Amino acid sequence: MEKSLEQLYVEYSDRIYRYIFLQVRQKELAEDLTQETFYRAFKNIHSFNKQASMLTWLLKIARNATYDHFRRKRIIRFFSLDKDLNVDTSNLSLEDELLKKDMTVRLSNALASLKPTYRDVLILRKINESSIKETAYILGWTETKVKSTMVRAFAALKKEMYRMEGENG
Repeated sequence: MEKSLEQLYVEYSDRIYRYIFLQVRQKELAEDLTQETFYRAFKNIHSFNKQASMLTWLLKIARNATYDHFRRKRIIRFFSLDKDLNVDTSNLSLEDELLKKDMTVRLSNALASLKPTYRDVLILRKINESSIKETAYILGWTETKVKSTMVRAFAALKKEMYRMEGENG
């Protein structure tokens, strides 16, 4: 292996943690599942066949670890963006900061109301910035399914945002 296991952890742990955190919304649980992801990866490093990038392979393991947790607990949680994401707002005026926080909460609530497949594809493609090919690999879908689901997910998100705006306006 070209990189040590420690180097892999240092290089990818923040992105894996962020992906998991957006799914579970709990800092400690996200930390535990990040550790579980790397444990599984290290244990199965021999099976990494370079069919995908290392990050994509790790994200697939992270998704499986997270879903295994939900199955064990028999729960389905929706994520919301909150203060644990540490968005830098230091250069914003107070009014802009409040508007950004309000938009983040609204977006978070809208995402939380979407079905899991829509949420998965939106998180991977738009938040984690995974390619269509990487997203297909992680989700076990075809690239065509990723593309079509993205279109439907965006439409559902837009519809939900408008619905919520109507309730609050």
